This record gives sequence, C-alpha cells and structure tokens, in this order.
Amino acid sequence: MGGAGEHASAMKLGVIGCGKMGTALVAGAIRAGVVDAADVVGCDPSAAAREAFVAATGASAGVEMARVAAESDTLLLCTKPIHVRDALRDAGVAAGGGGRLVISLAAGVTLATLEAAAPEGFRMVRTMPNTPALVGRGASAYAAGSRATVDDLAATRRLLESVGLAIEVPERLMDAVTGLSGSGPAYVYLMIEAMADGGVQAGLPRAEALKLAAQTVAGAAAMVIETGEHPAVLKDMVTSPGGTTIAGLAELERLGLRAALGSAVMAATRRAGELG
Repeated sequence: MGGAGEHASAMKLGVIGCGKMGTALVAGAIRAGVVDAADVVGCDPSAAAREAFVAATGASAGVEMARVAAESDTLLLCTKPIHVRDALRDAGVAAGGGGRLVISLAAGVTLATLEAAAPEGFRMVRTMPNTPALVGRGASAYAAGSRATVDDLAATRRLLESVGLAIEVPERLMDAVTGLSGSGPAYVYLMIEAMADGGVQAGLPRAEALKLAAQTVAGAAAMVIETGEHPAVLKDMVTSPGGTTIAGLAELERLGLRAALGSAVMAATRRAGELG
C-alpha cells in the first residue's frame, strides 16, 4: 500500500463538472488511494451536482473555476463537449500561465480540438470511460496528446484503473472504443432484458428471471476475464451433444445474433466519428 500513498500525496486533482462519471472516477480514485479527498476540489454550476459530489467523495466543491485551477496540478475535464473550449479558457486564466495535465472525458472531442483550445503548457489526455465505472466495473481507454508525458499517462491509467479496466490506444481507435465499450453496456442491458423475457415466457416470475439473467451475464463475463480462455472454448464447455445449450445456440445463429452485435458496434463507431 506504500505505492498508493505516494500517488495520493503526489496528485492535486481539480474536477471541472461534477456529474456522475466525474464523481464515480474521483470516488474510485480516493478509495484506491490514488488521491486524497483533501487534495480534490470540484466546480459545477449545479448545486445538486456539487452536493452529490461532496457526499460521494468527501472532497470539496464550489462554483468558481479559480480555486480549482489554482489548487490543482491535474484537471479532470467532465463538461459537456459544447462547454470544453470555455472551460479550458477559464482554467488557463485561473491557472495564471502554469502548466496542467488535463484528462478529458468529453465525448467525441479530439485531442487536436483540446490542444487548440488549451492554454500553452497544458498537456492533454483524452479518455473514454463507460457507465459501469459507476459501480467500479468500468472499461476505459485513453489516448495521449502531443505534449503528454510518461508520468501523465501513468497518472491517467491509475485514475481509470481505480474504477475498472484501462487500456491505452492510439486516438484513431477512440471511435471504435466508443462503439464497443462506450455504447456496449446498452447492448448487454438489451440482452439481459431479452433473456429475462424468455424466462418469463417459459414460466419464471419476472423478478427471478431478471436476477437469473443478470447474474448469468455477470458470471459469464467473469469467466472470460478470470480464466483467460477464449469465449468459444468456454461456450463449448457448456454445450453437450444434442443438449439444451446447442439448441439455444442454433436458434441464436439462425436469427443472426452474432452478426447483429458486430453490426451494432460498427454502427456506433461510425456515429461516434460523425459526432466527433
């Protein structure tokens, strides 16, 4: 745990926009010892957002950018994309010309846009977390800006890993990340709902069917992660000759589930590029 303590004392974190994702990241980072609550300050125009942030993290929050920029060496940029330019401008003024690491969560905003809007000396890392970060099970990716250092990337990785998995990718792959893990939870929720509906159709009560479907998905995902086996190998382990599983799988293949999910990822990837 000594390493975590060193990280905590090293980072002074300012949070621009205290919404759910920013709050989840900060809460996870504090739990993991990446940063101390006393070294975190947020700002948000919404009183409700500030109150939720303070309650979840134990950090402080206000409405003024000046304190956030002045007291931080790392800024977590959690504003809506349309507010990114104004936020970076205000942070630069408040920082008084000093450099900062900016970790951007703004969906679709490119590193080129961030660096063009940022004051001189600001270093950018673009990230794409997903909503399971809210329960510590996130799948995030990050891409380095032109001025980001090795230490900047390490700090970003520690922050994202406090709420799940984090991988570095070239920025050109961020749209694919958005299409897969950014939008992917919604595909899984649809699968869980559909499986539960099937259970109800087969006679199970709704509440029990939903619990069984959700736990089945969670357990299957854990098997892939923890065993390291290819999903096809794990599938074959539960597929007996002439049995129930192969009957269900044959129906899924007949109806095109595999192709549908792949197409969903591609469609979301294309849309991410359009929005960016």
